[in-house]
Amino acid sequence: MDRMTSQLTRWIEQEKRDPRSARWQAALEEIMTLFIPRLEKGTLTPVSPLEAQDIPIFKSALARLDLSPGLWAAFLPPSAAALILPPADAMEELVRIDKDQPSYKIIIQRPGKESRILYAEISEHAHRPGIDIFQEGALLGSFNYATHDICIEEMTKAVRAHAWEKDKWSGEDIIAYTVNWFEKVIYLERADVSVEEKHSFFHSPTLIRTDRVDALFRLLTTFLNLRFQTEPEKFTASLPEKTGNREARMSACSALVESSLLDLLNTVRSLDLFDFKAFTSQEEKKFKTEFTRSVRKLSADLDKMDA
Repeated sequence: MDRMTSQLTRWIEQEKRDPRSARWQAALEEIMTLFIPRLEKGTLTPVSPLEAQDIPIFKSALARLDLSPGLWAAFLPPSAAALILPPADAMEELVRIDKDQPSYKIIIQRPGKESRILYAEISEHAHRPGIDIFQEGALLGSFNYATHDICIEEMTKAVRAHAWEKDKWSGEDIIAYTVNWFEKVIYLERADVSVEEKHSFFHSPTLIRTDRVDALFRLLTTFLNLRFQTEPEKFTASLPEKTGNREARMSACSALVESSLLDLLNTVRSLDLFDFKAFTSQEEKKFKTEFTRSVRKLSADLDKMDA
């Protein structure tokens, strides 16, 4: 709080920012400080439980919003969004929805020395759905849309232009971005999830100096390993104890991994994410080799987990 107070003072007194926009950005940054422990970088995350009527709106935003791997992004359903309002003396353009209407907000923060905040109101009940962009206590600009559908559809353009990290991405960033995209594809069960193909190693395998078959299995094994870590009970509940018969345990691990891998491959095929029909004979051979190798590696990883 002391840091924010000092920063706010600098913005207003030294940088001569409009006190209204400076105070609002400071408030949004403090709010994000509270949300960040429950967020994951590069992923749009609800900050409170979603009601049934919230889920379609969240899924629509999730499909369209494309985040670079270093961004924090919070989705606020009405239960949380109702508590976050611009100050009473805020500039008229910051007020986008009447207080008695259900609000759906998205707050995106690009951390760093010059933290940038994107604050979006996407509710269909908003009289001006849109996005406001703040940096260093100043309102840099706003995007206003005729409807909430257009707002959601156009959000990625604004985010890519005004929030994405412009520096060269590391290998870890490229992997995180690609896996985040694939997680959304699996969750939403749709292929038209926004992605910048030149930053995805699945779409551009040369980013990690490999070919498309290796990129496919690199994505699937990374995704499954994350599932092992985040949902361990789902995978280990049916496995024999480590202290029991080793052959039976490894057989169970292999069967579970192979089934999981085949399910993912079937999803990739059904959503037409990968052109299997264009395989050369060499790629067909490599596909079989990589499948076997992936099952072996993932089985060993799964075996290390507690049953």
